[in-house]
Amino acid sequence: MLRARAGARERRAALRQGLSSGRLLRFPGAFNALSALLVEELGFEGIYVSGAVVSASLGLPDIGLTTISEVAAAGHAVARVTNLPTLVDADTGFGGPLNVARSVAQLEDLGIAGCHLEDQVEPKRCGHLEGKSVVEPDEMVARLRAAVESRRDANFVIGARTDARATEGIEGAIERLKRYVDAGADLVFPEALADEFEFEAVRRAIEAPILANMTEFGKTRLLDRTTLESLGVNVVIYPVTLLRLAMGAVESGLRRLKGDGTQAALVPAMQTRSRLYELLDYDSYVTLDSSVGNFSLDASEAGETARRARDEPGQAPGGPGQSAG
Repeated sequence: MLRARAGARERRAALRQGLSSGRLLRFPGAFNALSALLVEELGFEGIYVSGAVVSASLGLPDIGLTTISEVAAAGHAVARVTNLPTLVDADTGFGGPLNVARSVAQLEDLGIAGCHLEDQVEPKRCGHLEGKSVVEPDEMVARLRAAVESRRDANFVIGARTDARATEGIEGAIERLKRYVDAGADLVFPEALADEFEFEAVRRAIEAPILANMTEFGKTRLLDRTTLESLGVNVVIYPVTLLRLAMGAVESGLRRLKGDGTQAALVPAMQTRSRLYELLDYDSYVTLDSSVGNFSLDASEAGETARRARDEPGQAPGGPGQSAG
């Protein structure tokens, strides 16, 4: 209720432990706090905040137009309410090494469990589009070193994403990831791989935990949980799945509403009010409000109030600036 019960350090430690557990951690992308609550309730291991989703939620394409403040706010909205670790897409770090350091500090302050940085040239673009360009490895190494050195909690996870598969092939991408691990990355994210054979190649070459991006309509074939586990993948993200589901339903519903002139036919597909209240833990808020709002003074408090009223005539019993009620 109101906020997560688990503290930020506890959630970061849980992510660290999960990465070394040998099991696959599933991180659906939440597009707001409410969807994050549902991700947690249904038993996933973590929550992802996608840069593409943050951009789309602001009505912008995913081409590096968002700011660290906007991304941090989206991450905080999720991390505030869920006990699961939240992993944030920090794009290229929003500037040079000093900007990267400040971005990591800001995310850490807001309860995020980790983030990943990428080696694209600014302004970046969606990892599954054509025409991407990557910086020289040394520049990405500088980004990563700034991130690692600026974090205060050693359990805050720094991930390194490479988009070099499209420009340098799988071998070039692997060589970059090796350098990024040497620079301190805790997690590698080879973006836009073609199939399971390329994931196998990354696993053979790199000992660090691997993140797989199972985004729809992209360059990577959608692999199921069992396959990903067999490939030695440690984390899988479904970055835009929930937003796409929601927007598909919204568009369909709006068309039906416009055509029918009423939402009556749509009601069976809606989340009910009782289910919404259950997800929000509405009853706990009502209980808290009752316990705070309906109180009575005990005998000692009543006696003190009466004494002040006698000693300070003309003042309301509640004290300076307060009403008697």
